[in-house]
Amino acid sequence: MAQNAPGAMARGHVQDSQSREEERLLLDRCRKKDRAAIDELLRRFEKKIYNFAYRLCGNYDQAGDIASDTLIRVYVALPNFRGDSSLITWIFRITHNVYLDDLKKQRARPAESLDAMVEMEKYSIAKQIEDPSPTPQDLAESREKTDLLQVAINTLPEYQRVMVVMYHTENRTYEEIAAVVGLPIGTVKSRLNRARLSLREKLVPLREHFQS
Repeated sequence: MAQNAPGAMARGHVQDSQSREEERLLLDRCRKKDRAAIDELLRRFEKKIYNFAYRLCGNYDQAGDIASDTLIRVYVALPNFRGDSSLITWIFRITHNVYLDDLKKQRARPAESLDAMVEMEKYSIAKQIEDPSPTPQDLAESREKTDLLQVAINTLPEYQRVMVVMYHTENRTYEEIAAVVGLPIGTVKSRLNRARLSLREKLVPLREHFQS
């Protein structure tokens, strides 16, 4: 198996290069307002947009609304994308802005009860979770951990939640997060550290659920 690793890595680099080149060519067409190219590019990022939105808001229906609004904004703005940041960073910035706009609207509405939120979490996460285990018991345990973790993340303030989601779930760098939220890297690191500490405290009573 180890002998095949270098070859697999090389193929991965080739595939990444091909993907970046395809994306560059699509972007060139998008800048010329080629509708077919814009549609294709949006299809490539549609799932990432939805997943990011869901992890920010923790609500299946709300994430769908945020994703739909984001796709519309991206569609309109894509021909003018200048490439000052990576495409995914630019798209996540728009998604985050849409989420903040939606959050302002949500604050004017009655808050959901914790029981309702937990029920929604179970329904939503069950639709997305990909189970690598062949046993029903492992699937149930994985769902339980994901449920508990997502509910804990949802209790964080928005400015901490976005840090945790982008860094630990979306695997974005400090620089990318800073570009999305419009903050200095030092502030991003500070907020992420505080978010981790807060999340750790919330998970202490649930420690037994996360022990292997």
